[in-house]
Amino acid sequence: MGRLTVLALRAVLVALLAGSVFTQAVMVPLLGADLDGAEADLGYPPAAYLTIIVLGVVAAQVVLVCVWRLVTMARRGTVFSHAAFRYVDTVIGAFAAAALLVFAFAVTLAPGEAVAPGVVLLVCGISLAVLGVALIVLVLRALLAQAVARDVEAARMEAELDGVI
Repeated sequence: MGRLTVLALRAVLVALLAGSVFTQAVMVPLLGADLDGAEADLGYPPAAYLTIIVLGVVAAQVVLVCVWRLVTMARRGTVFSHAAFRYVDTVIGAFAAAALLVFAFAVTLAPGEAVAPGVVLLVCGISLAVLGVALIVLVLRALLAQAVARDVEAARMEAELDGVI
């Protein structure tokens, strides 16, 4: 992986992490203040919406940290090892949790008159898309498993060849 690519990706990851911390520290409290006035129109207390949002941001932060670790492994040439599976599995779990959180958000929006049914359906579609990303990462995990197995096999064959020579 090229040095410029790693630097660019790390810059994006830092910007996203900073934005997520800003969202948790500033935007969520502001949203909470706005939701206090709309409590009668909502089907659930504002704390339910804020909790879902904060947990969703945490899931995104987990993904960003795991991607950072995987980029570090790729730069060092150690990404095709069993250690990478821990981070990939965590990314899959975070995306699955995020899909559940988006669906829970749709469920909390459904009752009451504050949100149109089409918006709730749209949020359910977003939940399905996030679950799709988790499944794509699961497929990529299978490809990583094949690459690690081939790398181990190549190392074994190279050691055998060295013994013959």
